[in-house]
Amino acid sequence: MIVCVCQNVSESKIRQAVNSGITTMPALRTELGVGTCCGKCHSCAKTVLRECLEEGVREAQPLMFSTAIAA
Repeated sequence: MIVCVCQNVSESKIRQAVNSGITTMPALRTELGVGTCCGKCHSCAKTVLRECLEEGVREAQPLMFSTAIAA
């Protein structure tokens, strides 16, 4: 999905930016130019950024396994 029409930035480009270390809207603006022209994409880009960061947090958490054996 295209998030920023003015700069031709897709959701996948935002995901790639987050995977490379981008964590804030100002950094995303600098890196991809999102929200620098008409600004209509800002809220959508911010939502995508937040979702990507939340997914990254969930993926980074270790899985917990129970070592208790049922009797």
